[in-house]
Amino acid sequence: MANTLVAVSHTSLRAPDAAGRALAESVLQKLDAARPDVLIVFASPEFDFQPLLATLNAACQPKWLVGCSSAGEFSGCATGNASVSVMAIRADDILFRAGLGTELRKDRSGALDQVMPVFSGSEHPDFPYRSALVLTDALAGYVDEIIHDMMVRTGGTYQLFGGGAADDAKFQKTHVFIGTEEHTDALVVLEMLSKKPIGLGVRHGWQPGGPALRVTEAEGTRLVSLNAAPAVEVFEEHAQATGQVFNRADPLPFFLHNVIGIETGDGYKLRVPLTLNDDGSISCAAEVPVGSTVHIMVANVASACEAARQASEAAMAGLEGGEHAGSLLFDCAATRLRLGREFCDELQAVATTLGSENFAGCNTYGQIARSAGQFSGFHNCTAIVCAIPR
Repeated sequence: MANTLVAVSHTSLRAPDAAGRALAESVLQKLDAARPDVLIVFASPEFDFQPLLATLNAACQPKWLVGCSSAGEFSGCATGNASVSVMAIRADDILFRAGLGTELRKDRSGALDQVMPVFSGSEHPDFPYRSALVLTDALAGYVDEIIHDMMVRTGGTYQLFGGGAADDAKFQKTHVFIGTEEHTDALVVLEMLSKKPIGLGVRHGWQPGGPALRVTEAEGTRLVSLNAAPAVEVFEEHAQATGQVFNRADPLPFFLHNVIGIETGDGYKLRVPLTLNDDGSISCAAEVPVGSTVHIMVANVASACEAARQASEAAMAGLEGGEHAGSLLFDCAATRLRLGREFCDELQAVATTLGSENFAGCNTYGQIARSAGQFSGFHNCTAIVCAIPR
């Protein structure tokens, strides 16, 4: 028998009990009826989470169950909204451990204190490859700071990946799951200690579509001015220069195709503009630092698919010659909105590169990828692939 078995499934059944039973039956059949070590669940906010999680937990009896609400769910090339996707893993060569941190808005450091006992790598020297799946309420903020602090507290010995829970682009309330519980204003961490390398790939496919701009005023996620001009005027000028339509009454269609790229020295960290405020400032999906150099970025369907292909390729290379058991994929809610039906092309690019449709994931509010010397925390509009070794 293989050291690691990964089973994925997806359903658009709307009744939570029926959806849970169908998913459990599917993954258990693929695991030869074996109890999984971990079950990872991505569910649309259209569902009543508690009965869904209770049904899945009772049927599969995983040692750990984690997950989050989402803005589009997929397993392989099967995808939808108002759906659920799952991944079940049974592994001889991977140890799992999960934890919950609550009240992020009130006490970020305290929430981190709650999850840090999950990181037990020093107790298991025979499992040298350390990774952790991080799912958080991105609406609570502080994701960059959380990831940075997590890396510092673990001595940079873990690669972190995951994303921000979503709610179908309503931006009102998101949830993370642990066991049969749903939580908001919280984060969940799943430690993965492996005897074999776990691959991680991160790509976004966006290029500068305009000149360099200096962030002259910003407050958290609110971008106030660029080159000392109101942010809205800079976007309007860019629309005029590139032959696009910018409608102040409905700016999101423009924003989805014109995101902000923060220069990092070795590329661009993306931030999605979401809403236009009455004072001409623009609220973004994550912080844009004052003093940073940014560009308005451009991408298309082809570049999104190529980014997903490259992320998959990098994740497979990270297995260092090991066999592929399955993968987790995270991409942005904004990417799904921007691509529409053509998001399926991105999933097909992943399947072709992996040589398998044995992957699952969801569209998130921001994507997490951090590895010592490689990646920089919290991203937008970025494809993240985690390849699990057989």
